[in-house]
Amino acid sequence: MVAKDRYGPWAVIAGGSEGIGGAFAEEIARAGINLVLLARRAEPLEAIAERIRLESGVEVRTLALDLTAADMLDRIRSVTDPLEVGLLVYNAGADNGFDAFLDRKLEDCLRLIRLNAIGQISCAHHFGQAMVARGRGAIMVVGAMSAYAGAPSHVTYGSCKSFALTFCEGLWWELKGKGVDVVYVSAGATATPAMDRLGINDDPDRYQLSDDLAVGALANVGNGPLYVPPHLRPLFERLQIVDRGEATQRMADFLHSYTKAPTLAAGGARSFDGRA
Repeated sequence: MVAKDRYGPWAVIAGGSEGIGGAFAEEIARAGINLVLLARRAEPLEAIAERIRLESGVEVRTLALDLTAADMLDRIRSVTDPLEVGLLVYNAGADNGFDAFLDRKLEDCLRLIRLNAIGQISCAHHFGQAMVARGRGAIMVVGAMSAYAGAPSHVTYGSCKSFALTFCEGLWWELKGKGVDVVYVSAGATATPAMDRLGINDDPDRYQLSDDLAVGALANVGNGPLYVPPHLRPLFERLQIVDRGEATQRMADFLHSYTKAPTLAAGGARSFDGRA
């Protein structure tokens, strides 16, 4: 169970109304951590908030908003600025179809980028600063196995998840000596209401339960930069040729070798060995 003294007293969950985000909310609440839940639809948000209040006794605040809106961060801050947020779970960013890239509307692709990349960076930058100042906290980004290889029908979505993975690896390196954990959660096919709405959750044996993913990810929050559920390790290993933490260290060594940037050196970069 995630530790309240390290990751509390408040957690913010973007995409926290159902499915994976809802499972994270319930598991975090069991640790006695208060919640701020963000999602587009108010009714599911209020429903899960009321259930969690009754079951766990923690305080739950909700904010219905579009995470792609220009004023997104201002609206989040209007709720969270008075609070001490020790955990950010960015779970927003699902795709809603399987059309080929050129068959999609350009605006739909751009919206997916705003949701996955801009929203994620905005929240991580804002909450990360306060976490570093306190010397504790964690940032978790729920991603997908699509990050590790390009695939048809997932062109924009997979690229967004690759962005999120690289973002988390770099941020993990920068913050690992400052008391703040960062981890990218590699979700695979997971049984969620969103999958039901897409009509592709017809074989429960093929899908991980949201609860299992949340429990496993939170148990490994301090083991960044990457969490891959055990049942997905074989696929992950087939798609990888180097440990992701080592890859991040190699890139840091490479950059430090010619920039001498203090930010890179502060994380404990080794002498450049020529491998980037």
